[in-house]
Amino acid sequence: MEELSETMGNSRQLTPGLRYRNLGKSGLRVSNIGLGAWVTFGGGVSESEAEAVVEAAYLAGINLFDLSEAHTGPRAEILLGQILKRKPWPRTSYIVCTKIYFNSKSDERGLSRKHIIESVKASLLRLQLDYIDVVILHKCDPMCPTEETVRAMHHVITQGWVMYWGTAKWSTVEIMDAYSNCRQFNCITPIIEQAEYHMFCREKTELYMSELYNKIGVGLMAWSPIGMGLVSPKTDDSNSQVLTRSALKHNKYTSFSWSEDETLPSSKDSTRDGCWTKERPTALEKREGQAEKLKQVELIAERLGCSLTQLSIAWCSKNESVQCLLLGATTVQHLYHCIHSLQLVPKLNATIMSELEKVLGNKPARAPMVSTLALR
Repeated sequence: MEELSETMGNSRQLTPGLRYRNLGKSGLRVSNIGLGAWVTFGGGVSESEAEAVVEAAYLAGINLFDLSEAHTGPRAEILLGQILKRKPWPRTSYIVCTKIYFNSKSDERGLSRKHIIESVKASLLRLQLDYIDVVILHKCDPMCPTEETVRAMHHVITQGWVMYWGTAKWSTVEIMDAYSNCRQFNCITPIIEQAEYHMFCREKTELYMSELYNKIGVGLMAWSPIGMGLVSPKTDDSNSQVLTRSALKHNKYTSFSWSEDETLPSSKDSTRDGCWTKERPTALEKREGQAEKLKQVELIAERLGCSLTQLSIAWCSKNESVQCLLLGATTVQHLYHCIHSLQLVPKLNATIMSELEKVLGNKPARAPMVSTLALR
């Protein structure tokens, strides 16, 4: 996990602070910053600009590109496939990560063997690749037996279509269940969980993911380091336009974005150990309090000579449990602004981190019964 500083290829120079880490306890080495497709290929960026962002990321040393049909439809896979086809980059020098579960048709979603195999084949065609490095199961499917899901993932890996698999927005119980089924049926185990992580969403990452890594080798790929706009350079009322009540009401920003999930309980007391169902309503109701905290955090950022966005990204990267942090960018300059946050990480010493902790006042802690269980 030591930092690399050598030049890669003829013109590929690693950004200071960028390093490669093993994903989970696998041998797959990924950059500690990955490029997420939600912003870059989401429709508001031209194809030429998206290609420029991908190329800039690659030349800066980023080797992981994360895609999702739920966010961008098939467009992201098609565009990235075309970009990679045009570039003279060795296939061994980059990692493509895509997700399975959602589809534009409600009857073609889920984690059945049929849907997994068909989705993998469709992604391979769109990406114009011989194999996909990592396939992520975008949510747990309560209507499909876990055995069927893990056997299907084992099949696509043994066929050579996929190299590794992982999960996204799964609870720790669901991840452990998948791991247990893999062991029981002699299937290849997952190596990664994608989880939301930022200054106002910390519980799952800080309390449970390091334990999962130590016990079963599942690593962490974190997303939304700026809370989808909640943490932004402006801390007035305009900074929360992304997270409006109307957006939540119409399921634009919820952990369950599709109609079949509307039957699930909508209580604010939902207790999934992800952060969406538990944290989002509170974030809206206490927006003013969070805005005040962000103003204080921004003062710390000014002292450090960086933006609030850069401090937020550096704060997430400081957590050693985060093996890869996913960032989105609309322009090359936006990308550089984000990845230069890595140079700020060494400045976040114990004093600064303690000061940030006092401002945020939301450090997660286990319930007393759980935290004292080992002492009994």
